[in-house]
Amino acid sequence: MVLGFIGLIGGLGLLIYLTMRGMNLLIAAPLSALFVTLLNGLPLFPQLAEEGAANFLTNYMAGFSGFIASWYLMFLTGAIFGKVMEDSGAADSISKWIVGKIGMKRAALAIIIACAVLTYGGVSLFVVAFSVYPMAVSLFKEANLPRRFIPAALAFGSTTFTMTSAGSPEIQNWIPIEYLGTNAYAGWEVSLIVAVFMMVFGYWWLTKVIKNAVNKGEKFIERDTDNLEVREHLPNPMLSLIPLLVVLVISFIFHDSLKQSALIIALTSGIIATYLINRKYFRNVGKAISEGTIGAIIAIANTSAVVGFGGVVKATASFEQVVAYMTEIPGSPLIGGALAVSIIAGLTGSASGGQAIALPLLAPHYLDIGVDPEALHRVVAISSGSLDSLPSGGYVVTTIRSIAGETHRDAYPMFGALTVIVPAIGVVLAVLLFSIGL
Repeated sequence: MVLGFIGLIGGLGLLIYLTMRGMNLLIAAPLSALFVTLLNGLPLFPQLAEEGAANFLTNYMAGFSGFIASWYLMFLTGAIFGKVMEDSGAADSISKWIVGKIGMKRAALAIIIACAVLTYGGVSLFVVAFSVYPMAVSLFKEANLPRRFIPAALAFGSTTFTMTSAGSPEIQNWIPIEYLGTNAYAGWEVSLIVAVFMMVFGYWWLTKVIKNAVNKGEKFIERDTDNLEVREHLPNPMLSLIPLLVVLVISFIFHDSLKQSALIIALTSGIIATYLINRKYFRNVGKAISEGTIGAIIAIANTSAVVGFGGVVKATASFEQVVAYMTEIPGSPLIGGALAVSIIAGLTGSASGGQAIALPLLAPHYLDIGVDPEALHRVVAISSGSLDSLPSGGYVVTTIRSIAGETHRDAYPMFGALTVIVPAIGVVLAVLLFSIGL
C-alpha cells in the first residue's frame, strides 16, 4: 500500500514535471497514469485483467471519453461565444470601456475586472485570456510594469472569484448540480462574501508584489511579437454587454428545469445575440466559429487527458483509502469535502475534472448524513479552483506559455499565489460561514 501512495504522489509529480518541461498534456497525462498503474499493480489492458476489473487502458479511456460525452457541448458553445465576442470587437469594446472608467494607473485592476466581466458573462476561461492579453500588454507597457505579472492578473480575474461564484455560467459552478440537485445560485450569500474577500485580498497582494518588483528596478520589456493590431472601429460597449446579460438571464430562467443543460441554451443564445447586435463589426464570423470549435476541442482534450489520469488514480486501492480518510475527518463534513475535491483537482490538474471524479464518490455519502447540499455545492466549487492551478494544470500551461510567452520560473510564483493560496483561504472562509449558519 505504501508503494501505491508513492505511485499517486509520484504520478502527480511526474505530470507536473513533464508539463513544466513543455510536454503536451495529451502525452504527459497517460504517461503519468501509466506510472500510477505500475506502482499500484493494476493490469495494463482489459485482456490481462479479470472481467470487469480495473485496468490502465479501460479506466483511462473511460475517464477521458466520459468527460467529453458530458461536457463537449458546453465547451463548444462557450468557446464559440468567446470567439464571436472577440471577432466582433465586443470583448475589446468592453475591456477598453472598463479601462477608461478605471484609469491607466490601475492597469492590473483594469485587467482583472475585464476578465471578471467576460468570465461571469459566460466567455470561456481560455478565450478570456486570449481576448484580454493584447490589452494587458498595452496597459503594462503604458504603466511600465513587469510583464511577468500579466498571467497572474489574467488568471486571477478569470479563475477565482468569478469562476466558482454563485450564478457563474462557467462549468465549474454547474457540475455539482447533477450530483447534489442544487442550482447555479446555491449558497449565494456566502459566495458573495467569499468573492469580495478574494477580490480585495488578491488585488492587494498583486499590487504589493508588483510595487516591490518596480522598486527593485524591474520594468516592462518589449518584444518583437508585441505588434498587436489596434481596431479603430468597435461596437458600443453598452450594446456589447447585452449578450453577456442574455447568457446570465437565460441560464437563470432554465437552471431549475434543465440543470446544467441550461448552459447550452444560454450560451447559444449569447452567440445569436452577439451576431444580431454586432454583425456589421465582424471581420470573419465563419473563421471565428471555426477557431472557437478548434479551441473547444483543444481545451476539452487537455481537460479530458487529466480526467483520464484521474480515472486511473480513482481505480487504485490507495486512492480509495485517501477518499475514506477524507470522509472521516472529524468536524464539519464540509472540511472533508473541500479537502477531497481540492486534492483530486490537484491530482487531475483540472477543477472541472476534479469535480467530475470526486462528486460521484462523495455526494451520496455526504447527502446521506444530512449535509446541506447548497453549502456542499459552494464549498466544492470554490475548493476545486485551488489546487487545480498547480504548475501542470492545462489552463496554467496555456496562459503562461502559449498566451503570455513567459516561463513558469518567472510567472508562476504570483500566478500560484493568486490562484491556489487565495482560493484556499476562500474555502476556509466559506466553511466557517456555513458552519455558523449563514
